[in-house]
Amino acid sequence: MGWSLRVCSASPDATRELAARLAGVARRGDVIVLRGPLGAGKTTFAQGFARGLGVGGPVTSPTFTLVRQYPCALGQLVHVDVYRLDRLAEVADLGLADLVEDGVALVEWGDVARPALGAVTWTVSIDGPGGGDDDRVVTVSGEDETRRGEVAAALGAR
Repeated sequence: MGWSLRVCSASPDATRELAARLAGVARRGDVIVLRGPLGAGKTTFAQGFARGLGVGGPVTSPTFTLVRQYPCALGQLVHVDVYRLDRLAEVADLGLADLVEDGVALVEWGDVARPALGAVTWTVSIDGPGGGDDDRVVTVSGEDETRRGEVAAALGAR
């Protein structure tokens, strides 16, 4: 069945902060799928997540490079964008399973590629606006009940 937690983010900075808190409960080997329409804040979320893992320097969208890697507290942050890939075989060719062994992965547009990703730890859906012009509703969902409490505490959700 799984679980899901919803929180609101009133600005890009708030989204980065929320993501940094979530990074605090990430573990080596985690794969996190980022969902949402164009411009929803997936890369903004990735920037905050990276900051939460101690990544220094800019974090940019890997739309054209497909994969960017950053040294972090968990080994490597692997930031992937599969938006431009047409087939699951192309996702498999990225070798994400091997890359994530030494860290954690954020996969933008990962819902489409889910069959090629292996076990997904969480899905982060960013939708908006949720009330104000900048508001976004961020929903974190997962299957592992043992991780729900950690995520809820990190997000300040119930």
